[in-house]
Amino acid sequence: MKWFHVAALAASVWLAGCAAPVSNPEPDSAAGTPTASNPTASATPSATRPPVVMRRQAPLAGDMPPVPVRELHSSAVAELDTPVDLWERIRRGFAMPDLDTDLVRDREQYYITRPDYLQRMTERSRMYLFHIVEELELRGMPTELALLPYIESAFNPQAVSSAKAAGMWQFMPATGRDFDLKQNIFRDDRRDVLGSTRAALDYLQKLYNMFGDWHLALAAYNWGEGSVGRAIARNKAAGLGTGYLDLKMPNETRYYVPKLQAVKNIVARPQALGTVLPLIENHPFFDTVDITRDIDIEVAARLAEVRVEDFRALNPSQRKPIIFATGTPQVLLPWDNAATFKRNLASYDPGKLASWTAWVAPANIASREAARRVGMEESDFRSVNAIPAGMMVKAGSTLLVPRTNDSQQAVPSHVLNNAQVAYAPEVVLKRFAVRARKGDSIAKLASRYDLPAATVAGWNNTNAGAGLKAGQTVTVFLPVRAGASAAADAARHVRKTSGTSRAKAAPSARARSTSKASTSPRSSKASSSTRKKK
Repeated sequence: MKWFHVAALAASVWLAGCAAPVSNPEPDSAAGTPTASNPTASATPSATRPPVVMRRQAPLAGDMPPVPVRELHSSAVAELDTPVDLWERIRRGFAMPDLDTDLVRDREQYYITRPDYLQRMTERSRMYLFHIVEELELRGMPTELALLPYIESAFNPQAVSSAKAAGMWQFMPATGRDFDLKQNIFRDDRRDVLGSTRAALDYLQKLYNMFGDWHLALAAYNWGEGSVGRAIARNKAAGLGTGYLDLKMPNETRYYVPKLQAVKNIVARPQALGTVLPLIENHPFFDTVDITRDIDIEVAARLAEVRVEDFRALNPSQRKPIIFATGTPQVLLPWDNAATFKRNLASYDPGKLASWTAWVAPANIASREAARRVGMEESDFRSVNAIPAGMMVKAGSTLLVPRTNDSQQAVPSHVLNNAQVAYAPEVVLKRFAVRARKGDSIAKLASRYDLPAATVAGWNNTNAGAGLKAGQTVTVFLPVRAGASAAADAARHVRKTSGTSRAKAAPSARARSTSKASTSPRSSKASSSTRKKK
């Protein structure tokens, strides 16, 4: 067994050599990064850090060489204390370069001298601001962008511009559709708190990636990415700068970033600028609650024990008095009321949650007939579906109608997501008396007005093949404009025909008429003029 003892001794000597420290390890010129197992390595001062010891080990076939560890120097140190309020949290996330221009100071004065307006804006924002800040931090975006809705809409999710931009973030219809914001007769997601915020931050990130500059990204958000791109191209071609302050842009865009900078300055230094910001706690204002059945907005507010106005402020995308679960499977409620809603909903009669449903028009239909079919007064039917006077509903239109006991099933999602209403002018028939022409029959006259012969015959208590005398009066029902035109045309035809007959029967009368015309004052003047020319 001597060979065994010899092998063990050799192994011990080899292991002892592996444990020997390296006296002068060679430094690595490349900057290192803290490893996941030691995330605080970069925060340890080099003066108190124990020396890094590298262990030498006999390499085996396929082994990776040892990785040197170096200290990562950084001036950024994360603050560990919780911000006292949301304003402080926003200040800590400021990351955009400041803009210092006369326009910024002009906008500062605008807001400072309107404390009531500033107070209304900031009070309104308390419902939405925490969510926006959370989303920005999750994406690593500057928290200045949480202040952008102050500039866009004064934090009013129901705001609509003259150009039809809507919501807190002011999305145009086409841009909203590009970012998957549904727009139909039941809801407009450009006003939705969660959806519009997601879309706005997606769009801002896209613009920043395009231009590499937050000020240019904001200009593009207001002016359009194509407009900013062309302005940059023009300046490049002219040998000019391509920064935000270098571009020629419309006044609205020229004031856009200064407005945001002015609000940022007020948030950063409210006391220095003589303003007071309302306390907004660093806590979620609302909670998300799933719904599985259609529910009237008034019922939902009552179950949550909040005012209908407050419920709508958190769910501003809803355009009708009902929320359809297959189209909007969740609602927002004040944080403390979410549990109340769930508790009350559990004990509420499911059959009384919704009093409305959706109905698809099977054909072109007058509003009075549609109202009769669904059991509504025509005025109420027009009002709840916003149908203009004098218009009929076209086939395929989706309308809001009362829910009956046999319509408790959920409305399919494809009906809700594509719900639109199309109109056509309502055809109103009026009674007209038209005159027959020579050789007319009921059938021939009906054909002239594109009417069934049997129908015209019925209106006149005769048969479709009956002949008519020239000038005989026939009753027809036509659309108002078409009927008036037809009656006038028929009357002209009768007068023309009658006049020709009288002229043939009494040429002397026509001669007398011609004789009288020749002696009229106008004819006399013409003769006199002719004589003067001669």
